[in-house]
Amino acid sequence: MSDETLRQAIINEEHLKLLSIGYLVSAGVAALFSLLGLLYVFMGVMMSVTFSEAAKKANQVPPPAFVGWVFGIIGLVIFLLLIAMAALKFCTAQCIKRRRARAFCMVVAAFSCLEIPYGTVLGVFTFVVLGRDSVKCLFEPQAAPASLV
Repeated sequence: MSDETLRQAIINEEHLKLLSIGYLVSAGVAALFSLLGLLYVFMGVMMSVTFSEAAKKANQVPPPAFVGWVFGIIGLVIFLLLIAMAALKFCTAQCIKRRRARAFCMVVAAFSCLEIPYGTVLGVFTFVVLGRDSVKCLFEPQAAPASLV
């Protein structure tokens, strides 16, 4: 093995390790921000219950009940999307670490590019690193050894 090949192999391993860590951090941040969606769900439920009770006590017409439920549904959708993205990023970190599912990693990197600015940087670096020919061969399944029967 030449010095240049060895040098490139070391660089590839380090870049893949950094990408894996980056996706783990990004998954944690996405999971943390998903809690804001639950805040909207709570706020929507409280609006529906509180506004109707307050209007009954003041002998007024309560606001439509769907107003609070709209907040709740929006919050639930935000929560589910962010949790799903966090799960995808966690799976991507594991796939990069195990050198499996390169296409899946590229798809998640494309979705990650929508999260400006950190996700965009992570996605672009993923495309750069996983696009190298020397990295592509790391993700190819190894041929099973021939049996000695």
